[in-house]
Amino acid sequence: MLYFDHSASSPPREEVIRTVSEVMAKIYANPSSLHQGGAEARRLLERAREQAGRLFGTSASEWRFTSGGTESNNLAVFGAARRYRNRGRHLIVSSVEHPSVAEPFRALEREGFRVTVLPVNATGHVDPADVEAALTDETILVSVMHVNNEVGAVQPIEAIGRLLKNRPRTLLHVDGVQSVGKLPVLLREWGVDLFAVSAHKFGGPRGAGWLYVREGVELEPLIFGGGQEDGLRSGTENVPAIVGAAKALRMAIESQPERAERLSRLRRRLVRGVVSMPGVVLSGPEEDDPLRPMAPHIVHFCCPGLKPEVIVHSLEELGVLVSTKSACSSKDDKPSAVLTAMGRDAACAASGIRISMGDEHDEASIDALLERLETVLRKLMPLRRKEDLH
Repeated sequence: MLYFDHSASSPPREEVIRTVSEVMAKIYANPSSLHQGGAEARRLLERAREQAGRLFGTSASEWRFTSGGTESNNLAVFGAARRYRNRGRHLIVSSVEHPSVAEPFRALEREGFRVTVLPVNATGHVDPADVEAALTDETILVSVMHVNNEVGAVQPIEAIGRLLKNRPRTLLHVDGVQSVGKLPVLLREWGVDLFAVSAHKFGGPRGAGWLYVREGVELEPLIFGGGQEDGLRSGTENVPAIVGAAKALRMAIESQPERAERLSRLRRRLVRGVVSMPGVVLSGPEEDDPLRPMAPHIVHFCCPGLKPEVIVHSLEELGVLVSTKSACSSKDDKPSAVLTAMGRDAACAASGIRISMGDEHDEASIDALLERLETVLRKLMPLRRKEDLH
């Protein structure tokens, strides 16, 4: 089976599986306990925290353990908005965010916050000028993801950070779930205040993640109880998953340059093959474009007139696993909110296919995917509903 759904979840690394298993078997005390077993568990947690700080060039104390990207994004958005509501009630968010960001902003709007939703261009990119135009003296939070999980657009985080450099009352939150291990992440250089990470996107265990909280930033917690994670995330820490996640993080970041170069080469090969097929609309530039950068591991396209789930299941019958949109929203049949924001018509927005690559892929696997995709489309294209194409 050829697995091309890494953006939804990547296969756990063998080294990580062994680490998690060993820690589960040997380190089972509560890290808040005062005895030796608890102290040993606590040491592993702090070592994992120190590793995150070292790998991202930040202080270890700026990292909080969570259950993954959704919790990290929720804590960042709700926590910042509610903590700083006395500064102002204006929030800015891009129109192509993951539901774990978009839905909290909708909830905050119901709480009385004013939300500006940023447009994107035809390839899914935010224009920093639109961010600048939206800023007011009441703006307390700007949220723009680093890599779009659906189409792979890389957002201009550095440029947005520059806009906010002299606005200390406005925080920058970045969903980094799709970028860690694929692109360089320079939190301090970019002026990022809050950054979400999820371990299972780069070979770590599910249910483990981090939230970077820049020193000096305060958040209102979502979970109350024993006061773990400096009171921001109560609950007994999942030590085996956290240690495994830290191992996966180290392996992902240390190998990132080589991975990006290799995946970029495979992406170009895949794009060339996809655009040569009739009836396919690529969601992004056909050639590498520094003004419209795309993540190296994601290729997205539409097949107007065809149901995406039919394509997915037809490819599965041929031994290829791909996806439609975000795994969190793939079961609904509504047109993609991301593609709609990009200006695609209803037929295109309802027919997207996402291919996302990982470490196991090479030229041969890309060619096998293209061959089977062509077979499926050749079979299905005569079945296109003509009314969907107008």
